[in-house]
Order: sequence, then C-alpha cells, then structure tokens
Amino acid sequence: MIKPIYQSKTIYNFVKKVFPQVKKELMYWEKSASIIPNTTLSYQAISSIQKKSFHSQGGCIYSLYYGHVDKKLIQFIVALQTISDYLDNLCDNVGVKNEKSFLQLHYAITDSLKPDNVFHDYYKYYPYKEDGGYLYNLVKTCKNYIKTLPSFHLIQSTALFLGKLYSEMQSYKHIQKHKREKSLNDWASHYLHLYDNLSIWEFSAAAGSTLGIFLLCTISKEKNLDKKHIENIINAYFPYICGLHILLDYFIDEREDLATGDLNFISYYKNNKEKEKRLIYFLKQALNRSKYLQNPLFHITVIEGLLSMYLSDPKTNFKEEKIIAKSILKKSSYTTNILYTSCKLLRRKKIIK
Repeated sequence: MIKPIYQSKTIYNFVKKVFPQVKKELMYWEKSASIIPNTTLSYQAISSIQKKSFHSQGGCIYSLYYGHVDKKLIQFIVALQTISDYLDNLCDNVGVKNEKSFLQLHYAITDSLKPDNVFHDYYKYYPYKEDGGYLYNLVKTCKNYIKTLPSFHLIQSTALFLGKLYSEMQSYKHIQKHKREKSLNDWASHYLHLYDNLSIWEFSAAAGSTLGIFLLCTISKEKNLDKKHIENIINAYFPYICGLHILLDYFIDEREDLATGDLNFISYYKNNKEKEKRLIYFLKQALNRSKYLQNPLFHITVIEGLLSMYLSDPKTNFKEEKIIAKSILKKSSYTTNILYTSCKLLRRKKIIK
C-alpha cells in the first residue's frame, strides 16, 4: 500500500502546489520575452513558452524530491528548460541551418551549469541578435541558483557532460537534411563504445533529455553528498531514464515529424515490433536501476509518470500507436495504469495538455 499512497500524495502536490509555481515562473519569462526588441526572437521566445510549457511542468517534479515544494529549484528548472525550448525554436523554426551558429547558441546551456561569471556571445553567428538581455538573464538565473548549492562541485563535471551531449545533439540534429544523419553518426561514434547496447539513435535520444541534469542539481543541495550515489544516478538516468523520456516523446510525434520532414529518432526502428521491444527494454532497465537509488519510489514515480503522460497523449489515438501503447501499459504496474487514467482525466480538464 505504501507505493500507491506515496504516488497519490506526490501527484496531488505536483498538480496543486508545483503547477501554480511553474505557471508563475513561465508568466515572468513570457513577459520578458514580449519586450525583446527583435520581433523574430520575441515571437520564438513567446511561442516556446506557450507551446512547450509541459516540459517545465514535467521537469519540476524534482522540486518534490525531498517531500516539499522547493521554489528556488523550480526557478532554476524553469529557467534552464526555457533556455532549451527557446534554442530549439531558434534552431528549428527560423530557417537558419548553420551548425556553427547552433553550437554557439547552445553555450547558454553549458554556461548555465557553471557558477562563474562567464557568458558567451550566444548570438555571435546567428542572424538575429537583439534580445534585450533575455537569454543572458535566463543563464544568470541558473548560475545564481547553482552558486547556492553546497555540493555542486561534486556533480558539475557530470552535469556539464550531459549538457554538452544535449547541446551537440541539438545542434547537429537541426542542420541541413542532407548533412544531419552523417553529422549525428560521426558525433555519436565518439561515445558509443561506452554504450555498446545502444544504437546511434537511442544514444542521441538519451542525450536529448534534461532530466539527469535536473536531478543532479537537486541532490547537490545535500552537504554530505555521497559520490557512489552520483554514480548510481548516472547508471540509472543515462542512458535509460533519459532515453525512455525522449523515445516516448518521439514516439508520440513520429507521424507529425515524418509529415514535416523533421528528424525523428524512433522512426529508425525497422518495424513496430522492434519499436515496442526497445521501449520496453528501456523501461525495464530504468525501473531495475532505480531500485538502487536513494528514494527509489520517487524515481519509479517519475518513470511511471513519463509513461502515463506520453501514452495518454491524444497523438497515441492512431491505431498503430494505440497498439504499442496498450502493450507497454500491459507490461507495466497497476499503479502506472492508475496514473495513466489520472492523466487522461487531467487532459480532459485541460490541467495538462
């Protein structure tokens, strides 16, 4: 009975206490975005907040890691996720396909994970530059938070590694269609010897999640952080929980991405059976490795929440997606199915989109 009670309490606090704080932070950044001098940058900044708010909502589950709402952590997670979503729009929606400019923009991610006063010229190679300090202020918000973390020095190199992977993957993913596959292949080949059970596209998907960074910054509040705990977190989160997160995201977006010509990592599976098999593999690895973490019920709740959020999305109502979703849910715990039903209800009430 402990698990259902814990999950019910966590989800209740998540919706009732965390969501309003996330909304407050997003409103602040949307107001800032509305006064960006360059109209193209302003439009993309506002759009990234309005259309991708669920990214910040989901990431802020970590504000409940210690059983109470951590408002300062919410500020950090919203700021870092807003950077991520904004840069995604700048790389995807403006017609720019320059690898050098994308890599330069993404210094905003790695700068955000350094407690110093160094800020790159993020728009140096980008055609639009005048953002009125919007991106600088987002990065500064992140820096100000991590300066307060007593054990950040213990997790910084790992967080920067994940931030670097994220930045590089996003940059190569958005270049010209005839170049992006080879660029991602070349990039991933430098790391795949460490993850020989993954395909290039599964590794790339795992690199696209910010959840590992959020958790590392969450636990670095602890004054006596155990290095073994950090190691166990990475073994669970990268590539498995992070990979599951983004593979599910691509799973629900596959039809849309293929129609628009956007690169979709899950489309590289040879058929639906392989797609289903590998999603279940990532799920099992994520759950098994979470058992060895401190506060394992929290991480299991995150995993089951990911399944519930993504598989309850209306995009899974197509026949093929529905078959795979049902198969995954059948192999999941009964609490996952309860969470799935709850997400369906929250979607009907438009509490989540």
